[in-house]
Amino acid sequence: MDPQTKEERVHHVFEKIYERYDSMNSIISFQQHRLWRRDVMKRMNVQPGDTALDVCCGTGDWTMALAEAVGSNGKVTGLDFSENMLSVGIKKKLAGRVRQVEFQHGNAMALPFEDDQFDFVTIGFGLRNVPDYQQVLREMFRVVKPGGKVVCLETSQPTNPFFKRMYYLYFGNIMPLFGRIFARSYQEYSWLHESAKDFPGKKELKMMFEEAGLSNVIVKSYTGGVAAMHMGEKL
Repeated sequence: MDPQTKEERVHHVFEKIYERYDSMNSIISFQQHRLWRRDVMKRMNVQPGDTALDVCCGTGDWTMALAEAVGSNGKVTGLDFSENMLSVGIKKKLAGRVRQVEFQHGNAMALPFEDDQFDFVTIGFGLRNVPDYQQVLREMFRVVKPGGKVVCLETSQPTNPFFKRMYYLYFGNIMPLFGRIFARSYQEYSWLHESAKDFPGKKELKMMFEEAGLSNVIVKSYTGGVAAMHMGEKL
């Protein structure tokens, strides 16, 4: 797929489904995405006073979890290129009166920050939607501080043959049907299947982390390999 075409299509998808995105996430992952993220946060060991950037933050769920971890003395920035998705995150910030969070409109391919700015740079279920995975990882590496961590939580490719068949059946047929029933967006949820199907497997993504300059890359699989965490350190 042409990168520009992909970027335009992804933008259209998220501008359209933003109002139902959170509830649909819970439906299509059977609430598992919250458990995965909770485990990733434990492994990250975020401390009060830390700074974090959440790339492709969407409606800000991970951004807000990071804000709770860094506390009032820390700072978290959530960045996304869909203003409609950001509007949901801003509502969460205002409802929770969370001062240590700011949401910013921007592109993951060219992060609008100086080098070595953040203790943690995260991306949750967003890397598969960008035009160039490696470029985004390079940008995340650039803006994280030496000693800081780049963390990705993303759909992955199950390795067990039976699980793999069930996974693609679910993503290809059942999940878009859920999209039609619950969000009236069959085409948009079909796109999520395409982006997950083409995304690199765990070993390939680990190599991409290393190519971006990250060291000590840890990989953790979830729920039979349907999702995985990759966490690397900038030395």
